Amino acid sequence: MPVSSDLTVTLPEGIALHARPAGAFVKTALRFQSRLTVAAGDKAADAKSILAVLALGVPGGTMLQLTAEGDDASAALDALAACVRNFSE
Repeated sequence: MPVSSDLTVTLPEGIALHARPAGAFVKTALRFQSRLTVAAGDKAADAKSILAVLALGVPGGTMLQLTAEGDDASAALDALAACVRNFSE
């Protein structure tokens, strides 16, 4: 039975989820089989779609809600959270 879980992580101040960080985020998400979503406020996006992630328009310091559904959900969330925490200017 697939696992479903979620995690909240905050973007570092001064790091918006724009082209380079969004690209790294999506590249990380694509390594996993689970269905992955990222939400900020009332907007949500497929974490494996660069256009959807960019369309969120998330500024630095924003809390992101990460959700994963699938057999590798826990590992996917850990990797995505680490990716976000490692963003730097």
